[in-house]
Amino acid sequence: MSPDPRAPRVDPLRERSVILNQLLLGLVVLLTTLLLLATGLDVGMEALVVGVLGIFIASLLAVVVRWERLPVIAMLVVPALDAVSVAFLQVSHPHGGLVLLWVFPVLWISLTFGTGVTVLSVGGLIAVYLALFARDSAEFEVRSALLPLMLASLAVFGQVMARRQSAQRALLARQSHTLKDAFELARDQEALVSEVLQAIDFGVTRIGADGRIAVTNEAHERLHGAPDAPLFHPDGVTPVTAEDRPLARAARGEAFDDAEYWHGGLGSERRALQVSSRRLPDDRGGSMVVVSRDVTAERTALRARDDLVTSVSHELRTPLTSILGYLDLTLDDPALPASSRSGIEVAERNAQRLYALVDDLLTASAAGTAPVEPLRRAIIDLGSVAGQAVEAAAPRAAERRIVIDVSAIAPTPAFADAARVRQVVDNLLSNAIKYGHDDGRIWISCRPVGGRAELSVRDDGPGIPAAARPLVFERFFRADAVRRSGVHGSGLGLAISRDIVRAHGGDITLTSEVGSGTTFSVALPARGGADQEEAR
Repeated sequence: MSPDPRAPRVDPLRERSVILNQLLLGLVVLLTTLLLLATGLDVGMEALVVGVLGIFIASLLAVVVRWERLPVIAMLVVPALDAVSVAFLQVSHPHGGLVLLWVFPVLWISLTFGTGVTVLSVGGLIAVYLALFARDSAEFEVRSALLPLMLASLAVFGQVMARRQSAQRALLARQSHTLKDAFELARDQEALVSEVLQAIDFGVTRIGADGRIAVTNEAHERLHGAPDAPLFHPDGVTPVTAEDRPLARAARGEAFDDAEYWHGGLGSERRALQVSSRRLPDDRGGSMVVVSRDVTAERTALRARDDLVTSVSHELRTPLTSILGYLDLTLDDPALPASSRSGIEVAERNAQRLYALVDDLLTASAAGTAPVEPLRRAIIDLGSVAGQAVEAAAPRAAERRIVIDVSAIAPTPAFADAARVRQVVDNLLSNAIKYGHDDGRIWISCRPVGGRAELSVRDDGPGIPAAARPLVFERFFRADAVRRSGVHGSGLGLAISRDIVRAHGGDITLTSEVGSGTTFSVALPARGGADQEEAR
C-alpha cells in the first residue's frame, strides 16, 4: 500500500539533523560497549548484544532509507527502536546509568514531532524507566526522579526549539520568496531598460562617480566612434581638446545642455552631434548621464535654407534697388499725370515692403551664423530714439486710427548702437500697429531703472495665445491665427530684435493675455556699460 500523498513529508534539513543525531548515538553506544568490555564489569551479554544490534539497525535505517519520500510519522520507527535498544543496554548493566542514552531519542522526537507524539513517547519512556528501576531497587531514591524530570525538560526544550526553528524557516521562506520576486523584477527591469537603450537612436552613457563608463548603448558607440576620433566645435574647423570632449566634461561632473560638435575629420563623412550631460537625481555618488543625438540632417537643412535665403535675397536686392530708384524718379516728374501717379505710388509702397522683407531676410541669415556685429555703441538717449520711431510710425497708425501714447517716455541714457536700437523699436511699433485693433491705442514708455535702460511697448490688441508665446522670438514663426488674418509679415522682426538686444548684453521679454493685449519689454545697459567700455 503506497503512502498517502497528502501526508506531510520529511524536511531534508530536518532529515540531515536527525541522521547526525543517530550517528552520534551510535558512536556513544559503541564507545560505551567497548568501555564495558574492557573493564570486565558484570554485563548481561545477551541484552547487550540485542541493544547494540538495535542501535546499529536504527542507524542503518536512518542513513539508508529515503525519508523525504515517506510521511513524517514513519521516522518514529528510528527513535522507537533506539528507545527499546537503550532499555536492553540498561538491563545488561542496571547500575551503569546507560538509561541516560534516552536523551538522544527524546531530543529526536521532540524536535521532529508534535506535542501529542512527544508527550506519549516521553511518558512511555518514563514508565519503562520506573518499571526497570522498581525491578532493580525496592526503595525509593531521589535519583529515581531525576531522569524522568530531565527527560521531560528535554522534551519541553526540544518542542520550544522546534517551534522556533519552524517559525524561522517560515520567515526565511517568506524572505526568500520576496527576494526571489525582487530579483525577478529587477532582472526584468534590467532587461527592459537594456532593450530600450539598444533600440533608441539616442546615444546614452552613464558615467560613475569614479569617472568610468558604467553603462552605454550601441547608438553612443556608433555616434562617437573611437575615443580618439576627431571632434570639432560648431564651426566645424576648431578641434576639441581632450579635456573639452563631452565625456571628459561629464566625468568631471560638469552638466551642460545641447552642446554641439562635428564628428569626423575634414574631407570625410561628418556628422553633427548634440550632446547633453545631467547629474542623476537622488544619486549621492555623483553619477552622470550623457545623451547624444545626431542632428546632421537638421544642421544641413538649416545651412541649406540660410544659403538659399542669402542667395535669393542678394539676387533680389539689386533689381529692387533699381526699381525703387526709377519709381522715385518717375514720382518726382511734375509732368506725371495724376491718374498714373496713384498706381505708381502703390507700386512704390509694395516695392518698399518687398525691400524691407529682403533686408530682414539678410539680417536673419547673418544672425543665424554670427553675432550681430559690428555694434557702434555710445551713450544715447533711448527716449529720443523711441520718439523718432513713434514719429516715423505715426502715418501707419493714423491709417487705422490708432493713438500712440508717448506720455511715459522720459530721457533714458543707454550704452547702445542707436541705429540698431531704432530697428528694435521700429519692429515693436510695427507689430503693435499691424496686430492691434482699429481705433485702438499703443503705449510706449522709456525710463532708467538702476543700471539698466528699460523700454516697453504695449498694445490693446487680441493678445498672444499661451501656446505661441515661447515661439514668438523664433525665426519665421507666425501663429496660425495671424496667418489666417491676412496680415503680412515674415516672422523675422522679433527674432532680429532679440538678436540685437542680446548682442548689447540686454534682454527682451513679453507678457500677454488673450483679449487684453501684449507688452514687449526691452532692457539695455545704461552708463555702467559705457564706463566699462571706456575703461577697456
